[in-house]
Amino acid sequence: MSITVAELHRYPVKGLSAQVLGTVELLPGRTIPHDRRFAIAHGTAPIDPAAPRWLAKAHFLQLMSNPRLAALVAEYDPETTTLALKRGGRNVARGVLSTQTGRTVIEQFFAAYLKTELRGAPRLVDRGDEAFSDADAPFVSIINRASIADLERVVGQPVDPGRFRGNILVDGTDPWAEFGWVGRRLRVGSAELMVADRIGRCAATNVDPCTGQRDLTVPRDLLRGFGHDDCGVYARVTVGGQVSAGDSVTVLD
Repeated sequence: MSITVAELHRYPVKGLSAQVLGTVELLPGRTIPHDRRFAIAHGTAPIDPAAPRWLAKAHFLQLMSNPRLAALVAEYDPETTTLALKRGGRNVARGVLSTQTGRTVIEQFFAAYLKTELRGAPRLVDRGDEAFSDADAPFVSIINRASIADLERVVGQPVDPGRFRGNILVDGTDPWAEFGWVGRRLRVGSAELMVADRIGRCAATNVDPCTGQRDLTVPRDLLRGFGHDDCGVYARVTVGGQVSAGDSVTVLD
């Protein structure tokens, strides 16, 4: 059975929609470039790089707490750091995130859009080459679409893989085969990755990424159907290289 890259995604702003990529250049020890580079912080959040918990989920807008984020489509240009937000097909905000003026435009939009859900005036924050990740290291996340199909069997309805906000979606392997990759190396395109761990899932996956409605109970259904609440794996880039949709994925050892 041949394993292939089905889709490549990055999420330039934590909590907002995916950007579909045709090709990406991976660098050792880094996430996908611009993946979760930006986040919208609550005004009362102690955003201080010296503080050990400054990246806590509760400090930022996120789907689990702010499902209305799913109603927004984010379009991002990495060359200019321009972020355009759309809702219902209409442009609602646009700003160059590398400028104070552009960040202010985006902050003002969220101040109005989520005014009853915010704690203080929102702040757009930038981690540069790092990422606002839920993991404790600069990982790339891999989702096996066969596992999502198996979850659909338990749930009894379609499950959008976008609920899991993965970077690399793969086809061509058995459901849950990715758990057997933990501790093993993968060649993906011309890059190599070491699979580090399974990804435990939280209530953010209950939110439909298109409608913003909490319409499923994914962690509970995973536990009910499979005895765990994991879906997907984290991997560290060990050898840089180019990865494109359609590339082969090989388990090396």
